[in-house]
Amino acid sequence: MTALRVTRAMRIALVAASPDIVGGQSVQAQALAQGLRDEGHDVAFTPIDPRFPPSLRWLRAVPYARTVVNEAIYLSSLGRLQHADVVHIFSASYYSFLLSVVPALVAAHWLGKPVVLNYHSGEADDHLGRWGVLVHPWLRRADRIVVPSEYLRGVFARHGYTAHVVRNTVNTAHFYYRERIPPGLRLISTRNLDAYYRVDNTIKAFAIVKAHVPTATLTIAGDGRQRDELRRLVDSLDVDGVRFVGSVAPADMPALLDQADLFLNSSTLDNQPVSVLEAFAAGLPVVSTPTGDIGSLVRHGDTGLLVPPDDPGAMARAVLRLLDDPDLARRLARNARRTVDSFSWPGVRRQWADVYQGACA
Repeated sequence: MTALRVTRAMRIALVAASPDIVGGQSVQAQALAQGLRDEGHDVAFTPIDPRFPPSLRWLRAVPYARTVVNEAIYLSSLGRLQHADVVHIFSASYYSFLLSVVPALVAAHWLGKPVVLNYHSGEADDHLGRWGVLVHPWLRRADRIVVPSEYLRGVFARHGYTAHVVRNTVNTAHFYYRERIPPGLRLISTRNLDAYYRVDNTIKAFAIVKAHVPTATLTIAGDGRQRDELRRLVDSLDVDGVRFVGSVAPADMPALLDQADLFLNSSTLDNQPVSVLEAFAAGLPVVSTPTGDIGSLVRHGDTGLLVPPDDPGAMARAVLRLLDDPDLARRLARNARRTVDSFSWPGVRRQWADVYQGACA
């Protein structure tokens, strides 16, 4: 029996991105909410991206105006935090921190509510190092700071904060684990199309693989500011077999991963990506850069293969190695699946119980 049940049912206000924003934080917020509700707790979700009234929905397509309207609706919703025993705020960096996290911290403080700040961004070191009074006075208002990795705990420690580690959560039952024997030729990337995920390097690596294995394909799931640039890169490389599928809803991700054979990640700024955990759950051998906490998750030669950042050639060689050595690919996938089992809700619920109790003490 968990400490959450031993004490009492709690009223938890969860402030985070809604599923309308496809990404790791929204996936984690929904997974946490479901886990807490299954434990018998009352979870009230306050989205940082509230739905616009029908008459204003067209403003979602208008830069700046959508920010003003979103902020007005979001701020007006924070009064509901008064009904909570504890306020749990998901946090990213930079302007998202100012626009979403700071108002929730101020509201919770004004209402006298304990706050758990759940920081996920791999940009933490730069954010904490350069944003000064725009970040530190607000961080000190949190009763508990929680991060998903030892990597981020170290970052916060260097800046003078004690952070508690509670890992990300993956419901492995939603994924279809199967071994690819031998691994096939369908490669997949499920990172958003932003500069620090370096999907351009994944595409360049695929072009090298394609020259050796003409039947290989690459599916790119995700969206972002580099979408058009990456499409132009594919055209300039004159490589076929690349498919852009755009953003994929979390409920559809298991089926998409089931159609793939190898998972690629080229990020140069990261933390503990849910996308890698999902690949583990689906039985996909993983080739990745070691950025952020990935190096402790994708252990080279044990749960995946690691390659240096900004080296498409090394990534291509790792892919070809797995294609040539199905026994290695099978062993990596099995070890990865055993690793991800510890990221399920039963593996973290006691830790969340301790966090909430500590925040409310």
